[in-house]
Amino acid sequence: MHALQTEIERLASSNQLGANAREVFLNFRDALTRGEIRAAEEIDAKWEVNAWVKQGILLGFRLGEIKEMGSGECLSFVDKDTFPARKFTTADKVRVVPGGSSVRTGAYIAPSVICMPPMFVNVGAYVDEGAMIDSHALVGSCAQVGKRVHLSAGAQIGGVLEPVNAAPVIIEDDVLVGGNCGIYEGALVRSRAVLGAGTILTRSTPLYDLVRGEVYRASNDKPLEVPRGAVVVPGSRAVSHGKAKEWGITLYAPVIVKYRDEKTERGVELEDWLR
Repeated sequence: MHALQTEIERLASSNQLGANAREVFLNFRDALTRGEIRAAEEIDAKWEVNAWVKQGILLGFRLGEIKEMGSGECLSFVDKDTFPARKFTTADKVRVVPGGSSVRTGAYIAPSVICMPPMFVNVGAYVDEGAMIDSHALVGSCAQVGKRVHLSAGAQIGGVLEPVNAAPVIIEDDVLVGGNCGIYEGALVRSRAVLGAGTILTRSTPLYDLVRGEVYRASNDKPLEVPRGAVVVPGSRAVSHGKAKEWGITLYAPVIVKYRDEKTERGVELEDWLR
């Protein structure tokens, strides 16, 4: 992929795009759709951002022309022609249940993934084998979702396309994301973690670990990170100064109440026959 990366980086920094720019981009988009390249990847137990992949996606928006897509009176769309809705066949081995779901071309959906209606996966996202995207769930641009992850109904996995060197939201293998959770701004959820319904994770949200007596925060060069196997639920913390103390105001706070154990395993066990 070195030659493709070189071409994408050259075009991304050019003010004038030549006649072959669209061909280069289409080759890039096809590789992205096949999962051969991705916006971030784990190397030696550390997640690294591939900024050039994000540059390639942004290049597609520069090259795209607004076109009418779809057919019929009800299902019609107007979007950049460089990122049409992706079409699946039985050869993809992906279950897309009828009912209004959409996946943009340039998103990788691995074999055995289940897409429940309605859901949306944006360009640059990577969804690995055995994952389930439930109804009203969003997988944002460049988000990375691991194997056997369950995104429950209403879960929002934010995308981080810009700045190009910023880490996207990453959810590692065997994570359960509860209903109406929101994971944003490059948060990293390590393998086998469980996020209880309604949990919100952002860069500005401290994560309180009642088990280990730690408080986890994002920094300038590190995202908010949920430890492996942590069970996180929504909580609150008191504000201890000024009018907030007088009025008894509390602020939202995600809290680690335990780490995954046998009881948790039974509670989050997914039925293989569904897949």
